[in-house]
Amino acid sequence: MNHDFKVSGLRVLITGGARGIGRVMAQSFSQAGAKVHVCDILTDALDDLRRDHPAIATREADVSKRASVDGLFDHVEQTLGGLDVLINNAGIAGPMGRVDRLDPDEWQKVLDVNINGAFLCTRRAVPLLKRAGGGSIINISSAAGRVPYALRSPYSTSKFALIGFTQCLAMELGPLNIRANAILPGIVRGERRLGNSTRRAAAEGVTVDEIEARSLRKVALGRMIEPEEIAALARFLASPMGVNISGQSLSVDGYLQSLTDLPPAD
Repeated sequence: MNHDFKVSGLRVLITGGARGIGRVMAQSFSQAGAKVHVCDILTDALDDLRRDHPAIATREADVSKRASVDGLFDHVEQTLGGLDVLINNAGIAGPMGRVDRLDPDEWQKVLDVNINGAFLCTRRAVPLLKRAGGGSIINISSAAGRVPYALRSPYSTSKFALIGFTQCLAMELGPLNIRANAILPGIVRGERRLGNSTRRAAAEGVTVDEIEARSLRKVALGRMIEPEEIAALARFLASPMGVNISGQSLSVDGYLQSLTDLPPAD
C-alpha cells in the first residue's frame, strides 16, 4: 500500500476558500498538484483568487442555501469531473454577548452557515465520494469546539456540533471507504484575528499587543498558529498517509486551555 504524503491529482472542494485559512489550504493543495475548487460569498476575494491562482476553479455560493449548494456541486462535477476531498471550511464568527442578550436571528444565522452549511455540502458530496471509491471529509471546527467560549455561544455551539457531526459521518460512511475528521485551529495569525484583537483593544482601552499577549498566556506553547500549519494537516489527512485516520478531532492550537476570561456579573 502506498503511504506517501501526496495529494497530486486529488479533486478537492474547499468551502469558504477565498481568503484566510481556506485560501491558504486552496493554495497548498493546488501547489501540491491537486485539482482544487473553491466557493465563497466574497466576490472580491474570489476575483483576487482567480487572478493570483487561475488553476483554481471558483464559484460564488452560500453554503447555508440549499439551491446555492446544489448549483455549486453541479459546477464541481463539470469542472473537476468528480470529488475526492471535501473541506467544510465556510463559517462566520457571529455575534458577541451574553446569551440572554443575543438576537435569535443572529444565533440562527451562525448555525445556518457553520453547521447546516456543512450538512448541505456533505449530503451532496457523499455520492461523488462514493463514486470515486472513497475519499476524505475534513470539517474545520475550532478550539472553541473543545473549550467553551464565553460571550460567543453561537460560534462555540456550532463548532462543538461540527465535532459530533464528524463522528457520525465517520461511523456512517466508513463502510463506503469515506473517512471524516475535524481540525480544531487555535489562535491563528491573520487578518481576521488581527481585526478581532483590534476591536477588543479599542473597547477595553488597551493596546493590541496587550490583547494578544493575554490570549497567548492561555496557550502552553505561547505562540500563534500559522495558517500553513492547518493546510499541512488537511493535506496529510487527505493523502494516503491518512487512510486509517477517521472520526478524529485534531487540535492545532499549542495546547490552548481557555479562550475567554469570565465575563462580569452584570
